[in-house]
Amino acid sequence: MKKVTTLFIMAACIQHATAQPLAAPDTAGKLIAQKDNIITAETILKIENLGESVNTDLAELRPTVSADGNLLFFIVENHRANTKYNSIRNSQDIWYSFRNADGSWDKAMHMDYPLNSYFYNAVYWISPDNNRILIRNAFIHGDYVGNGVSMSTLQQNGMWSKPEMLKIKNYLKYDKGRQNGATMAHDAQTLLLYMTEEKGGTNNDIYVCFLQKDSTWTEPKSIGKKINLPQYNEMTPYLASDGVTLYFSSNRPGGLGDNDIWMTRRLDKSWEKWSDPMNLGSPINTPEWDAFFTLDAGGEYAYLTNSTDTYGESDIVRVKLLEKEKPDPVVLVSGNVYNKKTNKPLTASLVYETLPDGVEAGNAVSNSEDGSFKIVLPYDKNYLIRATADHFFAQSENLNLDSLVQAGYKEIHKDLYLVPIEIGQVVRLNNVFFDFDKWDLRSESFIELDRVVTLLKENPAIEIEMSAHTDSHGSDEYNIKLSDKRARSVMEYILSKGIATSRIISQGYGETKPVVPNDTDENRQLNRRVEFTILKN
Repeated sequence: MKKVTTLFIMAACIQHATAQPLAAPDTAGKLIAQKDNIITAETILKIENLGESVNTDLAELRPTVSADGNLLFFIVENHRANTKYNSIRNSQDIWYSFRNADGSWDKAMHMDYPLNSYFYNAVYWISPDNNRILIRNAFIHGDYVGNGVSMSTLQQNGMWSKPEMLKIKNYLKYDKGRQNGATMAHDAQTLLLYMTEEKGGTNNDIYVCFLQKDSTWTEPKSIGKKINLPQYNEMTPYLASDGVTLYFSSNRPGGLGDNDIWMTRRLDKSWEKWSDPMNLGSPINTPEWDAFFTLDAGGEYAYLTNSTDTYGESDIVRVKLLEKEKPDPVVLVSGNVYNKKTNKPLTASLVYETLPDGVEAGNAVSNSEDGSFKIVLPYDKNYLIRATADHFFAQSENLNLDSLVQAGYKEIHKDLYLVPIEIGQVVRLNNVFFDFDKWDLRSESFIELDRVVTLLKENPAIEIEMSAHTDSHGSDEYNIKLSDKRARSVMEYILSKGIATSRIISQGYGETKPVVPNDTDENRQLNRRVEFTILKN
């Protein structure tokens, strides 16, 4: 049986197939190569079957791949291990597989309760850190309560938590049709839904919701008339890692038959203005019903369902995208969160903000076992990344991606340290900035220093010494004076926020306390720092 199918990109129109009604479960049309209608083109795309470790003689549907490309969730229909295999209705359960270093996939495994229930089950989204998944249906403490979407978190024992529904304002006002679904941006703050307000209807529209500070979600809002055409079916959205490029399925005019995969780009922050949707063509699209499209963060390969030269009714495959079909490049930041005192891994919540405005750009969680995390960051911005946990103060990190915009997809490792709030602990403030040879604070510093203010206000017994340090360039006397002025400048900012003068002192140490030798530019940068020491608690 063939595992790789080579198809030419269609350069001519193909006879449209008759649209079929959509059933309540996820379905996949037959993806048949119409070779008689193909005109030879210069570019050849290859459909790569993921193999028998993933695919069976049954129907595999709805792939969802992790940002690093190493974890795949998908649906298997009517497998004997499925929760309702003996039910009158067909069964759809969640299965998963890990990719090995050689590119092969481990034998797929069936997910346990509570993520596979009696109802139709699916994973809609995996967080970049692989520690959260968005699943089909609404649950409260793991109990099914109806249509909607729910979140589950990976626990310390390696098991997934009982799913909890996302609280979406007026959700049931919009979800009245025969199908629904969702995906989420990698910032975990933007939710895309597809559903219809028409009772029992099959023509869906795509909506967007935003995370609020109270952990609820805004009322669904249409993403605009450019995407949601009247009398047509827009569904299964997938937002690429850049947060701009959207792929979705639609039976709109201009396709190869039934529903096809289309691509568009968001033009502003309103989520209503988009570029003209582009049909991805063959072999991604066929004359039959095409949906279920997902990418890893690199954006090079798309994963989808295919029914040509398969092991069963439909298989999970991947295809390498053309340049015009790819999203904008991003940076995948991975690392671990540690206790600075013990160097042991920590479970923590992560937040990343843009500088200098301090706008929250996304959130993540570190793995409860090893403290590992992954986040995806678009280029063109300067970011502050920090982890938070009770009784710890975060050492935030700065990532300036402005200068890397032409670098393409990159992976960066960046560990984060949390300092226990104890006497004698030293906290480095990585996001305090001065111009060269100056001691006036730059505005990007205020976000970091405001966290120190918050620490002091929430812990009224704490007293600190604020210190500044230089590298070995310049005379000893000059460096002492410069560092002393910088430490005093930081102290004065904190005092201006209402902190008592008795609770903070400042000291400049010049080059007298290097943390590493001053023998490289990187080391000298490490020695140029601002930090505070907890004197009393």
